[in-house]
Amino acid sequence: MTLHGQWISKAYDKTGGSVKKVWDQYLPKEEKVYAKLLGQRQTHIEGTLAELGDRFEMSSEETTAFLDGINGALDTPLDIASLEENTAINVDFTFESLYKKMVEYRAEHLVALPEWKQIFDEEILGRLYKEQRLSSTVRKSKTPGRNDLCPCGSGKKYKKCCGAGSLSA
Repeated sequence: MTLHGQWISKAYDKTGGSVKKVWDQYLPKEEKVYAKLLGQRQTHIEGTLAELGDRFEMSSEETTAFLDGINGALDTPLDIASLEENTAINVDFTFESLYKKMVEYRAEHLVALPEWKQIFDEEILGRLYKEQRLSSTVRKSKTPGRNDLCPCGSGKKYKKCCGAGSLSA
């Protein structure tokens, strides 16, 4: 089984729910890694997976989980399923993409890290947060009135075109 598969089987039960004990151990380690990366203004991670695990004070499975978490923010995403302890990791990311990924995942414990304020001022953090939240907001367009032109572009009234049969008399 792959390292990622081992992490998944350990961190989630058979119904897909989180295993609290595993996450309670992992999340503080994850916060520590992010705080270190932000504090050192480090946007490049390099080394074998095992070396990163030693540096991050995480198991290989936890390091794989961490890399999976930042994968969407990486300039060149990793093939997480193929990672092994001797896999060479050489990745770059921007703080903006990393912050937005944390907002997307609703990882408030990471969004709230004080180290972000060393990278961005409050105004930029607010803008990035809002941009990311709005990017996943689905807006429904207003249904046209029965006498409005049909949005399909036919030039007919909605009631005589796409709305025919859906409107009650």
